[in-house]
Amino acid sequence: MLYLDTLPKGAHAVIEKIEQRAPLDPIATRLEELGFVPGEAVQVLATGPMGRDPIAVRLGTSRFALRRGEAARVGLRTAA
Repeated sequence: MLYLDTLPKGAHAVIEKIEQRAPLDPIATRLEELGFVPGEAVQVLATGPMGRDPIAVRLGTSRFALRRGEAARVGLRTAA
């Protein structure tokens, strides 16, 4: 499976799942509250210096900056 932290700059994908790393994972819960839910299209807009934190992503008409650890919880499938 492809994950948001490995998606190249400019690439589009569709969210497949948000991984819960522990029961009631607060980071996964917050991502879902922000709209990172299965079926939503996402695009990587930019990354930090030398490909590090943060990762700027577009989700619908909103933009978010995520740490790589947060983005690694977002499982993707390629956009058709």
